[in-house]
Amino acid sequence: MGVLGDAWSWLTTGAHWEGDSGVWHRLTEHIYVSGVSLALACAIALPLALYLGHIGKGGALAINISNVGRAIPVFAVLALFMVSPLRNTGSVPTVIALVLFAVPPLLTNAYVGMREVDSAVVEAARGMGMSGRQLFARVELPLAYPLIMTGLRSAAVQVVATATIAAMVGQGGLGRIITAGFNTYNTPQVVAGALLVALLALLVEGVLVALDRVIDPAPSVATGPSVPAGSSGPSGPSRSSGDRTPSRTTA
Repeated sequence: MGVLGDAWSWLTTGAHWEGDSGVWHRLTEHIYVSGVSLALACAIALPLALYLGHIGKGGALAINISNVGRAIPVFAVLALFMVSPLRNTGSVPTVIALVLFAVPPLLTNAYVGMREVDSAVVEAARGMGMSGRQLFARVELPLAYPLIMTGLRSAAVQVVATATIAAMVGQGGLGRIITAGFNTYNTPQVVAGALLVALLALLVEGVLVALDRVIDPAPSVATGPSVPAGSSGPSGPSRSSGDRTPSRTTA
């Protein structure tokens, strides 16, 4: 049947999905570690990037520092952790290594997205009387949203794929299926494990694309901030068709 046929036979064998070494258990471990790592990376990178992008200071330094994490191989970080006291803390070494790996794309894309908001749009919003907080929430953040989501999707797929190598230092996840196949010279199992990782990464990408379409703030941005009827803005009693209002631009 060939390697792919043998891998399919392995995947459709019920016994391979059961128990502590089965697919379901390894998949749960993989999703848990990847999800926690991505959530922590977002909690660290996004607030910092959005703030620095809003004030326009310190972003280049933060990006350069975060890129140090990208230059260090995740496997090397895991190997160092496994000879430290952290080796007895379960999945903590894997989570820390993946967070260091996920922060750079999140930080870079969010900061660049904020800085590439059209300055004319920002000035128009200020001219309409928006405060700094309103400007951030109703203009800068929605216009930076496409690049932010691009960074999130990139980080998520990278984390899911990279979490596989945690098995090489004895950690859990779908990588354990692959390493077990290597140890027993079971090529169909190796291919099956690789297919599971690839399918999970594609599924995560698809879910984030669907989520992107649901929460995309572009429609509300396109309409611009509302002005009550009969009220006058800072530049006059009414806005003519030639006035500039915030609209979505391509980041």
